[in-house]
Amino acid sequence: MGRMKKSRPLKIFVGLLATLLLILAAIVIFVLTFDWNRARPWINHRVSDSIGREFAINGDLRVRWEQGDATESGWRRYVPRPRISANDVYIANPEWTSTGPKLASAGSIVVAIHPLPLLHKEVAIADLAVDNITVAAQRRADGSNTWTFKDNGPSEWEVDIRRLTLGSGDLRYLDDGIKLDLRAKASGINEGADAQKYGIQFDLSGSYRNAPITGGGKVGKVLALTDEHTNFPVQAAASAGKNKIAVEGMLTDPRSPAGLDLKLTLGGASMADLYPLTGVLLPETPPFATTGRLIGKKAGADWNWTYKNFTGTVGGSDLEGTLAYTPRKPRPLLTGTVTSRQLRLEDLGPTIGAESNESKAHRGKPKNQPDDKALPVEQFNTAKWDALDADVQFTGKKLIRTHDIPLNDIKAHIKMNNKVLTLTPLNFGMAGGDIASNIKLDGRQKVIDAEVRATARHLKINQLFPKLESMQASVGEVSADAALAGKGNSVSAMLASSSGEAGATVSEGSVSKFILEAAGLNIANLVFVKLFGDKQIELNCLAGDFVVEHGKAEARRFVVDTREAVINVSGNVDLAKETLDLDVRPQTKGVRIISLRTPLYAKGTFTNPDVGPYKGPLIAKGGAALALATVVNPLAAVVPLINPGKVEPVDCRALLAEANKTRAVAQTQPIRKK
Repeated sequence: MGRMKKSRPLKIFVGLLATLLLILAAIVIFVLTFDWNRARPWINHRVSDSIGREFAINGDLRVRWEQGDATESGWRRYVPRPRISANDVYIANPEWTSTGPKLASAGSIVVAIHPLPLLHKEVAIADLAVDNITVAAQRRADGSNTWTFKDNGPSEWEVDIRRLTLGSGDLRYLDDGIKLDLRAKASGINEGADAQKYGIQFDLSGSYRNAPITGGGKVGKVLALTDEHTNFPVQAAASAGKNKIAVEGMLTDPRSPAGLDLKLTLGGASMADLYPLTGVLLPETPPFATTGRLIGKKAGADWNWTYKNFTGTVGGSDLEGTLAYTPRKPRPLLTGTVTSRQLRLEDLGPTIGAESNESKAHRGKPKNQPDDKALPVEQFNTAKWDALDADVQFTGKKLIRTHDIPLNDIKAHIKMNNKVLTLTPLNFGMAGGDIASNIKLDGRQKVIDAEVRATARHLKINQLFPKLESMQASVGEVSADAALAGKGNSVSAMLASSSGEAGATVSEGSVSKFILEAAGLNIANLVFVKLFGDKQIELNCLAGDFVVEHGKAEARRFVVDTREAVINVSGNVDLAKETLDLDVRPQTKGVRIISLRTPLYAKGTFTNPDVGPYKGPLIAKGGAALALATVVNPLAAVVPLINPGKVEPVDCRALLAEANKTRAVAQTQPIRKK
């Protein structure tokens, strides 16, 4: 009796175990024999309802179980996993799109899933293979797109794809915001060396801003997304009009900090054309071409990009350096260093709007510089200044000005912060001396608020006129200071509204006598110099300063004192009207025979200046000489042409001291804004 009571629990346990085994066996048999095509309507409905878009599996749906992944460690490799295959699968596009009724469709999709992670709401896809896929996506100008589905709030499930295998397919991407219509057709590479390295080849076509797109490339067929040393090969090249891009390299460890390392080649008609595609604000430039190393590093959901050790050309200028792009908030940041061995000023012209109409026509840009305007009228486009912040150091060995003095040892710290552009400093060498300047352009309002401070030190007189042979023996140094503030969206408008101070001095030195005598119209000396050569005249001092108000620079003083003459200049230069109105009054210290020395004028416009003697005094002297020759004696005609040379001496020390006070104001005091 007791023996029967003891065996009863054992029988119950054995019965329960047998029942459990039968249930498990039934489940296994059900899973292995169930026709999953019967579940397609339910799956289609649930997925469609979840994403707010029609989803359908129209072809065969199968589930089979296989042994666990041999690469897994421990007991996990023995856990069976389901492999799901589905044919003729698609997701519908929204009704508004013009790319077609289907966002994506695939001839076949095969998915292998790890079952255990499902217990903590993680879909761990060990393998995902897609073949014969077609994608037709579109983004509208307002940012809405076809791949954003119904918002069901944050999902509790995570999806992790470990291995992706690609097959043939077609892609169309239409972006109304940047006027891009890109098409790609991919197919497998079945033989040759490329079949081992790449596996997939593709052709590109379409249009970008009405320019045709052509190109193609090759990529790997299998991408392992979790291996520590994955190398996914990429090679591609494309052109859209005059813009060209080419990449070649490996996609390495896409989930690790060094996710992308490619050789990148860029070229085009202007760097500004890259903004719609890259989001990086770059200036207007002449045609450019660069090659460097593109490195991508993933930080959370964002990618940081570095264009490392690039070399290239912009117009006839060379550039090299490293730039880094960080997608921070509220604006991305561009940092780095750029150097140039030789930079042409004409290549910088489009950047500041100082580009000739001929250059614009060559680049296919509309001509907008009036023939009667010397100062650039090209407008700065401040609407895009908030696209990013920047902190870039630039150095240049030499800057070539085609018809004038070369600049050297250029150093600029370029910063853009919340639509405020500063070059602090912008320094360079010129004419054997140095120019130091600070520039600020505040683009936060519709009209730019501009400030410029500049100082010049030790500029050599002979190097300021490199193409005048008569000046090459001249010596002496020029120092100058300027501080200007104005408003406007072009260089012309900024100067037209500017106010401030400007001054220059020269202490001691020598200058070409020919230049001075030509300025004074001393006929005898001019003829003598032209016949028998020039000589240097000792320069005691030069001092000049201007006050600028509303674009008009008025000469408060401008005096040149030499051993033989004193020259006073008065009048103004109107930067708004681009006109000159100057009087040049030379006075000789010594006696001059046969002298028509008379006041000169400098009038006209910047593009068509008119410089010459005032006719009244010149006619008076000539008339007096003619009268004396007729009435008295021909020799008496010389008397009106004799210059006795009486002139008050110039106190150079006092003159320079007074001028230096004005220069000091320009260096240190707040700029006077009108």
